[in-house]
Amino acid sequence: MTKAIECIKCHVQMEVGFVPDLREGGSSQQVWSPGEPRKSFWTGLKMKADQLLPVKTFRCPLCGYMESYALPKNISDR
Repeated sequence: MTKAIECIKCHVQMEVGFVPDLREGGSSQQVWSPGEPRKSFWTGLKMKADQLLPVKTFRCPLCGYMESYALPKNISDR
């Protein structure tokens, strides 16, 4: 998703970024997983790695409004 995203409030081009998941000992990029969360004794939540999508977030530099997208790789590279 390289096409410019416009803020719905200010009508200026939004900047791309990400929202990190902060944990003790480090951080990682936020991901999207299909379905409802299911608890796991070992990892906190059960998730299938092949179904996880990185979340790309756009932020308006004027008002701070944010929009997030979790697009499959074949779409996000367009």
